[in-house]
Amino acid sequence: MSKPAEKPEVVQLPAEAPAAAPVINRRVAAQRVREARDRLTSTSGTRPAFDRELLRQYAQTRISASYVVMLLVVATGLLFGFWMEPISAAAWTCGMFCIQAVIIRNCRKFLGEQASLTATQKWRTRFVLLDLLYGLCWTAILLHPTTQGVVSNTLLMFLMLLVIAVSSMLAASLPIAALVATAPVTAAIAINFVLGGTFDNYLLALLALAAEGYFALLAHRLHSTTLATLEARAEKDALIGELEQAKAISDEARHRAESANVAKSRFLAQMSHELRTPLNAILGFSEVMKSEIFGAHAVPVYKEYSSDIHNSGVHLLNLINEILDLSRIEAGRYELNEEAVSLVHVVADCHHLLKLRASSRGITIHEVFEQGMPRIWGDERATRQIVLNLLSNSIKFTPQGGEIWLKVGWTASGGQYLSVKDTGSGIAEDEIPIVLASFGQGSNSIKSAEQGAGLGLPIAKSLIDMHGGTFTLKSKLRIGTEVIVTFPPERVMSALAPMAEEAPPLQPETTVTAEDKRRIRNKPIMSAGTGL
Repeated sequence: MSKPAEKPEVVQLPAEAPAAAPVINRRVAAQRVREARDRLTSTSGTRPAFDRELLRQYAQTRISASYVVMLLVVATGLLFGFWMEPISAAAWTCGMFCIQAVIIRNCRKFLGEQASLTATQKWRTRFVLLDLLYGLCWTAILLHPTTQGVVSNTLLMFLMLLVIAVSSMLAASLPIAALVATAPVTAAIAINFVLGGTFDNYLLALLALAAEGYFALLAHRLHSTTLATLEARAEKDALIGELEQAKAISDEARHRAESANVAKSRFLAQMSHELRTPLNAILGFSEVMKSEIFGAHAVPVYKEYSSDIHNSGVHLLNLINEILDLSRIEAGRYELNEEAVSLVHVVADCHHLLKLRASSRGITIHEVFEQGMPRIWGDERATRQIVLNLLSNSIKFTPQGGEIWLKVGWTASGGQYLSVKDTGSGIAEDEIPIVLASFGQGSNSIKSAEQGAGLGLPIAKSLIDMHGGTFTLKSKLRIGTEVIVTFPPERVMSALAPMAEEAPPLQPETTVTAEDKRRIRNKPIMSAGTGL
């Protein structure tokens, strides 16, 4: 007699340990090796590509700021022309124009040249020497003999700060060039102030040195910012390249997978027909021979052989059906034919079908069903297959004299559950993911029970997932196994209330006018043969 079922205790399986990431480790190691190689082959401690890019930015900055530098040279030449001899100022201005023209010409030549490691080192040295010449030329005009006074000292300090600021900004991409262009000017002005011998001159000398340190630090920070920007851009380009390469590999793998899937579908479609056709003949003829419809066998052993042939054919047909069902589920082509299904009746029918097999092995099956359970909305064939797979597995892996409990009841959330619990050999905890995979089997189960294809549990889990339910497997070695399948509350059907609206009329209403009533009243009852 059935009795109310206990609610299941669903236990989550332990989470798997995070797998190691060898790809990330290889990427980090490759990046470290590349950085070490770049530091060894670079002249500035950065990547060789960065050296070339920094020089390119330096050349572009000098070309774009050439008019500003020429304007500063002209203004300084005019100022010193009024202050000292005009011929000396004009000669200095022409010399600065020549140096600036040489720098611009070399910058343009560098930008139009092919990139190479030796060429980069050569151009770096050339630019440093040109900036040194540029700084010495500014030193010559600022150290021209002038009268000592507040006005002259202020003018020299102003010009020195202006020259240092402009040179530091122009050569920020190449800090060594900024240093050699400004250090001679600063050193000469500081020495000139120190030779003045007054306290004010000492302060101006300290101020000049402090200004040099400040602008050197500013140039270094600008260089670091530029270098960080280049590194970020290089990392972005490398990441984009890796993404494009990964996308290409993924597209190729997807095309191969699609081709393999099409080939698999064609193979299964062809083999299902090619295998089922001879199997039907084998099953039919072996059934006739086993039943001895056309007469008894002359040798009794032939009847046993016919029975073995029939059983093997049935096993092979079931295996083919399971493989086809699993392939359709994995391909997303398995469609649910949903209808109102009584879970209790389905479980009871499956128990009745497998009762004889369990009795032959001495296994007792207990039914614990909740009473008065409503129907669920689902696929009856899929539900029946889930129950048959779970119950047949329990019978298969339960030793003789064991027990199986079939439970159907309510879940805590309002859904319905099915529990199949046995006293079999059990499954090791580390083998549970294996038995839930396609064609997976536990080692202990293989040793203690008859062989199977390992598709029963994966098919059952896939079918219940299609219904939106859950599949929980709990097992302990030498104690038993319990499988709990739950259907969500959304699939439980309740009695529907009657509709509040009235049903529509069976025939459409027609409006009868007074003329129609008069015509009907004057119409004769018997009109046969009158032609009316």
